[in-house]
Amino acid sequence: MDYLKIGSANDLEGSDRKLYRALEALPGILAWGSLIGLTILSYFKSVFVAYFIIAFDVYWLLLVLYLNIYLVTAYRRLKKNVLVNWQILCESLPRKTIITTEGQIELVWSDIIHLIVLPVYTEGLDIIEPTIKAIAKSNFPLKNFIVVLAVEARGGATVMANAEKMREKYGQLFRNFLVIIHPDGLPDEIKGKGSNQAWAARVVKEQLIDAEKIDYNKILVTVFDIDTVSYPNYFHNLTYHFLTAENPYRASYQPIPIYHNNLWQAQFFARIAASSNSFWQMMQQIRQEKLATYSSHSMTWRALVDIGFWSTKMVSEDSRIFWHCFCYYKGDYRVEPMYYPVSMDVCVSDTFLETAKSLYKQQRRWGWGVENVPYLIFNAIKNWKNLPKKRVLDRIFVQLHGFHSWATNALIIAAVGWLPIILGGDSFNSTTLSANLPFVTKLLMTLAMSGLILSAIISTLLLPPKPHEISSFKYLLIPLEWIVLPASIIIFGSIPALESQTRLMFGKYLGFRLTPKKR
Repeated sequence: MDYLKIGSANDLEGSDRKLYRALEALPGILAWGSLIGLTILSYFKSVFVAYFIIAFDVYWLLLVLYLNIYLVTAYRRLKKNVLVNWQILCESLPRKTIITTEGQIELVWSDIIHLIVLPVYTEGLDIIEPTIKAIAKSNFPLKNFIVVLAVEARGGATVMANAEKMREKYGQLFRNFLVIIHPDGLPDEIKGKGSNQAWAARVVKEQLIDAEKIDYNKILVTVFDIDTVSYPNYFHNLTYHFLTAENPYRASYQPIPIYHNNLWQAQFFARIAASSNSFWQMMQQIRQEKLATYSSHSMTWRALVDIGFWSTKMVSEDSRIFWHCFCYYKGDYRVEPMYYPVSMDVCVSDTFLETAKSLYKQQRRWGWGVENVPYLIFNAIKNWKNLPKKRVLDRIFVQLHGFHSWATNALIIAAVGWLPIILGGDSFNSTTLSANLPFVTKLLMTLAMSGLILSAIISTLLLPPKPHEISSFKYLLIPLEWIVLPASIIIFGSIPALESQTRLMFGKYLGFRLTPKKR
């Protein structure tokens, strides 16, 4: 069996299925074990938990300071890269000799063909057209672009008609412009982006790339969420990174998502959640050893063909494609940070309550990326002899620690820190430690919240131009909205992440859900 194609334990039988189910339960067991264990210990070992909370608060403070340094560094690199003329840099590159599995190949920037896949479900022209128009405004030669609108048949006649309108309006600008319809109800698929993208890629391979004998080694694939608006220099930036990277066929290329398309129309809490995600992605670009592909990103066609395209059984296809490559190439695969933005949509619905519900479900779907933890551990076990053990163990630890922190850290700070006082009884409450615990916790968390000031400043510096219909007063209020971040981290961070891990623990698999996009 090809273990790299696994979607869940349901794809396995016997002892393999039992092992995979145990691994699926692991993140949830660790998260709930931490929260329940600290609650129980608060009753029986109040002093121990109190010291733990103080140590944890110190750790949190140091982490905030540490990550703020990364955030500032990433912000400076992003602002610098936006101003760079990547076209001139590409044109100045000498012809590069690259070693491939088929031998040596010489490439210059103008040899590169960009295959851009745009998955579409029910989105309207107000979402689809700005994405295509932005690609059409690229500084890179448009005759090097193959644009693919990957349309879900279940999206209905309207979306298919809209796709044809886009082909008629923009198709003549590019080398090729394809509208590919993904049939509904195919076997061995879940409904989602991965299935749609995989179908489109196979059709493109058969009907265009193989038919015209286009060199696989000259194609870079970019998958954009349909709300992704690229900057004119994006594809020059991507091409430059590819041609200057070491072993470029063993890498994916990750921009920074900045949620600006409809930022001024979004609810304040949705803006904060979106900006927080942007900041996290910015910080991850500095920490390349922790970086995995996310949302809109790029990779080589060679790697995509090698692994057999995207999984048709996954919700988190954007990150699974990286882990699939990582395991397929026996650990010799990485993500190259681009330090360059793409603009995307903040979660927006018709009402305050509907936006809150949609945002929660979006965060829960992002938290469902925890399904890659059992996948990585299981494939490491199955192929242990052939893998670089330290690199794989480091990656496993980073993933486990990251998802555990996502689900538990904010809850430990907000709730567990008070449990020794509540459950410790007279024996604990009569101690000096009990009297000082709230003061020490408050002091450390106040210092840690200084990070809010930096977040507010950078978010303000990143703001897109204000539409004329938006009042200037709102512009002044946006930095103050960061005061809700502590609550946002819990409501739209820890709780949906914990729910995802709990669902996975009990085998209640999450299906793909489209986030509403309104402008």
